[in-house]
Amino acid sequence: MPALPFYCPKRRPAALLPLALLSLTTACGQNPPATAPAQPGIVKDSATGRADMPWLRQQLDSSATLRRQQVGVALADASTGEALFGYNDAKYFTPASTMKLLSLYAGLTLLPDSLPSLRYFSRGDTLFFQGTGDPTLLHGDVPSRRAYTFLANRPEKLLAYCDIATVPAYGPGWTWDDFNYYFQPERTAFPLYGNTVRFYAAAPQLVRPRPGAAAQALPQRVRVFPRAFAPLTERAGAGFRLSPDQDEDMHVYRAQLENRFTYRPAAKKWIDEVPYRTSRQLFLRLLGDTLRRAIVGTAWHPRPGRDSIRTLRGLRADSLYRRMLRVSDNFLAEQLLLMTSSQVGYRDSLSGQRAIRYLLKNQLHDLPDRPDWVDGSGLSRLNLLTPRTLTALLARLHQQVPEPRLLSLLAAGGGQGTLRKRYFEAGPPKMPWFWGKTGTLTHTCNLAGYVRCKSGRLVAVTFFNNSIPTNDQATRNAMERLLREVRERL
Repeated sequence: MPALPFYCPKRRPAALLPLALLSLTTACGQNPPATAPAQPGIVKDSATGRADMPWLRQQLDSSATLRRQQVGVALADASTGEALFGYNDAKYFTPASTMKLLSLYAGLTLLPDSLPSLRYFSRGDTLFFQGTGDPTLLHGDVPSRRAYTFLANRPEKLLAYCDIATVPAYGPGWTWDDFNYYFQPERTAFPLYGNTVRFYAAAPQLVRPRPGAAAQALPQRVRVFPRAFAPLTERAGAGFRLSPDQDEDMHVYRAQLENRFTYRPAAKKWIDEVPYRTSRQLFLRLLGDTLRRAIVGTAWHPRPGRDSIRTLRGLRADSLYRRMLRVSDNFLAEQLLLMTSSQVGYRDSLSGQRAIRYLLKNQLHDLPDRPDWVDGSGLSRLNLLTPRTLTALLARLHQQVPEPRLLSLLAAGGGQGTLRKRYFEAGPPKMPWFWGKTGTLTHTCNLAGYVRCKSGRLVAVTFFNNSIPTNDQATRNAMERLLREVRERL
């Protein structure tokens, strides 16, 4: 049978037109229009072998949001430490709370698996003890009763607390007028109750003075914990006025230089947490009331060769690391750095700077750029880091800590803490693809952690944004969009 000639109809239904055109070009020996090949996720320079991601660089350069501010980005393979991308990665930035990753490294490097709760020795009928910086005794979120049980049950007749030289209550470069906020408690050698007071207000009760009368609200009841501060707390009177720079969303206000608290009632229940002003006298009274034993203050003078100094172990360290990182707890980070200093050099003082100097001279001497590291929490704007240095630290953490344990300590996308609304694939079940630490100050919005790519590769990433002129929501959205594309391409 002879071959039939190719026939192109003059009319086709509109829905079939694209298929007909494709058939026509194929039958006539023509190739369909060429499309630009997808740009590879990573390219390597043939001469140097250095990796780069040109598509990411182009998007950073062209972002209307990011080009208004100071941006630094560094990516590396978490397993090998190989640098994959850098954008202003050798410039120094204010890291904010991403500094807590350095505090985590300090704890993992210098502390045992259980926190050192206190040091002590016994002589005759007296137990002498001093603090190590452990913040967990009766803490509201990571409570440990190990030290409480130990001190309450000691057979000695007298408990003698011994002072130890400690850093000032506030770190260098901290904002002085944040004394009233929960996120800036004072640093001490032996914290109690997290060095804060918690206030629990029930919803006002409504009563009718007589049948048919309008309901009236009774005065709002407020519980104070620890109760020792209840007599120092009063309801705001009619003449109470906020200063122009005080936060109207807060309910409790403390006098700057003393432990006097004033609360403003509200129509709903509320909870507030306010740092108290620490002192030796207050500590002895609070601890004595808690233990129901008299505590005296004295000097630490163990006799060499005669008094055996021991350390009481407390809460497992991972419990503190997890709470510190997931909710970005400044107080826990600061006290963690003090605890690490008790393991370094002389033990006659608690100094975060001593631990910092030790780590930078030894374990961290080979970081790409030396950090300006002044505190444990990142509250200070005197801290400075480069993106490539923090990414190198993330790679080192991954190489030294088993991956399941490491990721379990960090905030997970869609899970808990500061990342609960981002960085996950919707389920069920939810699947996080980023684990890490945020860092936020005014005009500063940073992120550091690990991206799990669809290929299975784990990428360490630091994304710094400083000098943000307006609200940081657009910056957060831009970071998530770009890191999601990193996840897709790598």
